[in-house]
Amino acid sequence: MESEKPDKDLIVDVTPTEVHIALMENHRLIEYNTESSTGNQFSVGDVYLGKVKKILPNLNAAFVDIGDKKEAFIHYLDLGLYFHAFDQFVRESNSNTNLKDLYSGIKIGDPLPKEGRMEEILRPGQMVAVQIVKEPISTKGSRLTAEISLAGRNIVLLPFAQKVSISQKIESKEEKRRLETLVRSILPTNYGAIIRTAAEGKNAATLVAETQSLIQKWEDSFKKIASKTVQLLFTEYSKTTTVLRDLLNDSFSNIWINDERVAEEARKYVSLIAPQQEKIVHLYEGKQPIYDHFEVTRQIKGSFGKVVPMRQGAYLVIETTEALNVIDVNSGIRTKTNDQEENSFEVNKIAAEEIARQLRLRDMGGIVIVDFIDMESNEHKNALHKYMQELMEADRAKHNVLPLTKFGLMQITRQRIRPVTEINTSEQCPVCHGTGKIHSSVVIDEEIERKIAFYVIEKGIRAITLKTSPILGAYLKRGLFNSFLSKWRKRYKVKLELVEVTDFTVLQHEMLNEKGEKLD
Repeated sequence: MESEKPDKDLIVDVTPTEVHIALMENHRLIEYNTESSTGNQFSVGDVYLGKVKKILPNLNAAFVDIGDKKEAFIHYLDLGLYFHAFDQFVRESNSNTNLKDLYSGIKIGDPLPKEGRMEEILRPGQMVAVQIVKEPISTKGSRLTAEISLAGRNIVLLPFAQKVSISQKIESKEEKRRLETLVRSILPTNYGAIIRTAAEGKNAATLVAETQSLIQKWEDSFKKIASKTVQLLFTEYSKTTTVLRDLLNDSFSNIWINDERVAEEARKYVSLIAPQQEKIVHLYEGKQPIYDHFEVTRQIKGSFGKVVPMRQGAYLVIETTEALNVIDVNSGIRTKTNDQEENSFEVNKIAAEEIARQLRLRDMGGIVIVDFIDMESNEHKNALHKYMQELMEADRAKHNVLPLTKFGLMQITRQRIRPVTEINTSEQCPVCHGTGKIHSSVVIDEEIERKIAFYVIEKGIRAITLKTSPILGAYLKRGLFNSFLSKWRKRYKVKLELVEVTDFTVLQHEMLNEKGEKLD
């Protein structure tokens, strides 16, 4: 009997300053991303026209100004095979030139030699078209490539390239031939492509439309290149649609978004890459915050702390440093079996499952050292190594899992493209607010009533939404016909609605008017 495919739900929480994206698998949080909705964030995939600031002969690299306060870094080997073609296009572009004709008329020429030197190719002040491959991390600026690519759902477009490559995951030789022939026939001069796994079985109209869309996106940047000023040429899709591009498949159940504009953007993108799945995009209009409704908030608080609890009393301790990440496995008070070796092996397997999830959830990269519970059996050590490799197969980031050392340590390397996601899960005491002092009594209901009286009598407001923690909410609505809420509604003739927010502290509360504007 085949195992059922896991349900995947994408929950998108749009706020005035950020977009939070949670990927749930069978209602369990497995990936979490935050995208700022204000300002320039220098994200992976963004393409810039930059200016070379300094050549580093010892590193065979250069620093490039792309508008960030931290200068970006590019190595000679990241210039790409056909950098000379890109360079010629940038140099010869100007407002009086037909830029499309200039692009198509450039001869790609011979590839750069692998043993070449950066100082022979770049000079300070030179303008270069570059793409971010790693975001700024700590004190380091963005990592760049000059081999620009534009990723779509089915096709990755390669400007100034000659090859058409096909995903190795497409096994049918006939399908490979069909796709290669089709894509080559629709690519204009000086364009190459990578045909992604998702293209398998797609009709010509779908691939033509996507290819033309990517070409248009690249050619729309030509006028900016001709301006010869440091600037963003074009950006990847928003993080929401990027997640959809990379992850959307038949197992997706629902996409819930609490913002109409973002929901419409996602709906249009899904209709482009998978028209039959357009109906899975929903606008969330519930009164409860979207992350509370889908229990994302609770899982974030339980998953991002230094100590991560697991099943049957075991737990992880996770420490992140500048150089590496360290994960310590602890069995807690678990004593399920009398056999210590078997007990250690079972705890380590549970830990491996959570570690694979944590690496994706926090987007931990670089070197990860895991201190598993000591085991004597080589059979168990090999089995744990194999199990960890199987668990990591679902991870899209490039990674390598090494066998356990004689000290019980496992080394994992994982592609680092973004800073590790860190969320402060500690909370200030809701009563003393960190002072260590509390009043002899806290008459919270009187404080709330005074505010309601002020807004109704003094301000003339006739409808109020009261947001509270679940504990305070339960206190205010206890006694169905004699609750504080019932009394206030009758006394002040106000339309009063209670909304409970799980991440509010015990006594925290807010009031909003009919338009959802905060009153206090």
